Amino acid sequence: MSVGQGNPGVHAPPAGVQGAAGITYTTVDESYFEARRLRRHARVWSLWALGVGAVISGHYSGWNLGLVNGFGSMFFATIIIAIMYLGLTFSIAEMSPALPHTGGAYSFARTSMGPWAGYITGIAENIEFVLTPAVIVFFIGSYLSAIFGTAPEFQPVYWVLCYALFVGLNVVGVELSFKVTVAVTLLALACLVVFYVSVLLSGQFDFSRWALNIGPDGAELPNGGGPFLPMGIGGIFATMPFAVWLFLAIEQLPLAAEESHDPQRDMPKGIIAGILTLIVSAFCVVFLNSGIAPGAFGIAKSGEPLLDGFRTLFGTDIAKILAAVAVIGLIASFHTIIFAFGRQIYSLSRAGYFPSFLSVTHGTRKSPHIALITGALLGLAVMLIIWFVRGSEAGATVIGGTLLNMAVAGAMLAYFMQGMSYIVLKKKFPHLARPYKSPFGIAGAVVCMVIAAITLYFQFTDPVFQTAVIGVAIYYAVMMAYFLVHGRHKLILSPEEEFAVSKGEAEYKSY
Repeated sequence: MSVGQGNPGVHAPPAGVQGAAGITYTTVDESYFEARRLRRHARVWSLWALGVGAVISGHYSGWNLGLVNGFGSMFFATIIIAIMYLGLTFSIAEMSPALPHTGGAYSFARTSMGPWAGYITGIAENIEFVLTPAVIVFFIGSYLSAIFGTAPEFQPVYWVLCYALFVGLNVVGVELSFKVTVAVTLLALACLVVFYVSVLLSGQFDFSRWALNIGPDGAELPNGGGPFLPMGIGGIFATMPFAVWLFLAIEQLPLAAEESHDPQRDMPKGIIAGILTLIVSAFCVVFLNSGIAPGAFGIAKSGEPLLDGFRTLFGTDIAKILAAVAVIGLIASFHTIIFAFGRQIYSLSRAGYFPSFLSVTHGTRKSPHIALITGALLGLAVMLIIWFVRGSEAGATVIGGTLLNMAVAGAMLAYFMQGMSYIVLKKKFPHLARPYKSPFGIAGAVVCMVIAAITLYFQFTDPVFQTAVIGVAIYYAVMMAYFLVHGRHKLILSPEEEFAVSKGEAEYKSY
């Protein structure tokens, strides 16, 4: 485990004594961290796969729900959101090697703005990473139902089986986890490349006929040729949460810092290579999946848009075979984001923000097994609640869209806080060693914050998904109450906390 240990007697508040912002640190000995060790394995290639793999399912399902506002809305929303992610990822590429701890976003905010800001950011990211696998496994269930012809009521069985299998793989250990990540990410990208090339060579791509087959009233235009922006400028803003799905979770890479051999050197390379790969693929899938039958109108309500595209290209029978391969893309993200919520819960509990027993690692595997199981149970519980409240017949637009918007709401707040963290770190910690510096600087962080805030605002004003976002706000209120009453008196000098209370002067050590 990597520990920013330094000299706690000089920099840290005495354990058990209330410090700034009403925070109290609890005394622990070395055995506490001994029970919470991680194992190093990742290098640049693994980090690239972790970032791309976490996102790639968004190119298979989810993004397409934004097409209900027309292709033009999806196109412009994708441009705007890509700009936001460039600002975010380059900022993270600078912050992560400067603060190479598992805490990631929480660590950035904690160091720059204090424990309350760290907790607010941590909860936002926790919502994102716990609910994102729930969205993905919903679409896995949709694909598997289409392949095997099972009834909608059978979907929860797919969900439970997927969680059990991939939580198990993550518990086995980081070596196997990263090997699986690299393999499934490469297969997922290969499947997308096959689709892109097939569309271009098939002669079936007709942009005007299929991508522009939505009228101003939202109805289907059988012959296409509709307006580029059928819902006007407002449609772009309404579509932005769905465009997020083309990139969401690339920011999880810093959570692997303590399992990376050289985070100061490898983390920036992995993050930047990952976002550039995703931007290219995102625009390919938006154009090519929309430009063939059944077109924007048809796939806007689909739970398996890539499968619909394969059906158009190759017919139903061959498409089922290809769809079985396409499920790998969803599995890539499902597997890697399970890794993310395990590390995210681990880091917050190791520091005492969550109950500390959640951060205990497996005796021989050194994986955060309790955090992994807890995150899976939370995500599955939310899915089942929505499933029973909305009904199995609600479909991808309602169930998948509700889960997606809940995850995106958490992400937008986390992005806003990370942009702010970057700005404050630049101003308050100019002495901090920065192995990599973002070419966009503070301007990139500001752009990220503005777009994230606009996206979150339009989520609150969307009547279809307003309840989901309000549900996230309620969860936030409950967790803030927990921290106010209990959590803030139980903090522990974890690597992130040690580094923060020392004003960035604590020595970074490996154990």
